[in-house]
Amino acid sequence: QVQLVESGGGLVQAGGSLRLSCAASGRSFRTSTMAWFRQAPGKERDVVATIGWSGGSTYYADSVKGRFTISRDNAKNTVYLQMNSLKPEDTAVYYCAAAPLRLGVLRESYDYDYWGQGTQVTVSS
Repeated sequence: QVQLVESGGGLVQAGGSLRLSCAASGRSFRTSTMAWFRQAPGKERDVVATIGWSGGSTYYADSVKGRFTISRDNAKNTVYLQMNSLKPEDTAVYYCAAAPLRLGVLRESYDYDYWGQGTQVTVSS
């Protein structure tokens, strides 16, 4: 069982930055592929970024490449999403997700077994 708790969301002006954190409980964090997804009102939940067990393998959606950075600290059981140059279209609820014992680039929500409660990110123009 893995519990995920996100933090760091909020309201920011376009061009600004935020850093999201996701604290995980349980022993399986170090062997879990982790990801950030987001869901805007009326839209599907889409992958933003994923990171492998050791942090050496990452994937980014085209819409955030060059602006967002995913990272993890296995000693702290925490995954981060640094978001720079934010745009109004980045406004969404951001979710942390975990896929224990799974490898590869997992881009679909059904690949993940555990989810956080979500944190709202709002970017004003």
